[in-house]
Amino acid sequence: MTQKTKGKKKRLAKAHNQNQRVPAWVIVKTKRKVMTHPQRRHWRRSTLEV
Repeated sequence: MTQKTKGKKKRLAKAHNQNQRVPAWVIVKTKRKVMTHPQRRHWRRSTLEV
């Protein structure tokens, strides 16, 4: 991680924050209609362009 630039680290951190599950309160509020996150990304299956 020391070789990466600060900008790249910021973009990786943003992608890391975006890659979280749907909050439990959203699942409860929508009565389980919203269960999956459309922007979820698996670290091995898809690549990032950062």
